[in-house]
Amino acid sequence: MISLESVVLECRDAEELICFYAGLLDWPVVYRDEEFVRIQSPDGRAGIAAQAAEDYLPPVWPSEAGKQQMMAHLDFALSRAEAPALLEKALALGARRAPVQYGGDEWITLLDPAGHPFCLVFVD
Repeated sequence: MISLESVVLECRDAEELICFYAGLLDWPVVYRDEEFVRIQSPDGRAGIAAQAAEDYLPPVWPSEAGKQQMMAHLDFALSRAEAPALLEKALALGARRAPVQYGGDEWITLLDPAGHPFCLVFVD
């Protein structure tokens, strides 16, 4: 049987990016070296890692021809009741609201400190 260990996001500063996601999700750091840091969910079923790349270019979102394209994004499920507090927390940790929103009242798109888009998706 095979399972997904982690999603790895490239960035300039692995420590900064993983501290953002660790703070947002309240997940502990389970591995750290100079260029790679990983957090894991408390149940051990999911992980996010940040890998430093000196020549990293943040994606432009929404996509623009000739610019660095987004390769993937993360979706986090939560209730509408939880959304205001988590949105405030994400912004305080360094996220910013994406300039264009496509989700209507179904999700909010944010950009993490390295520029990766991620969404807060309402499940109720």
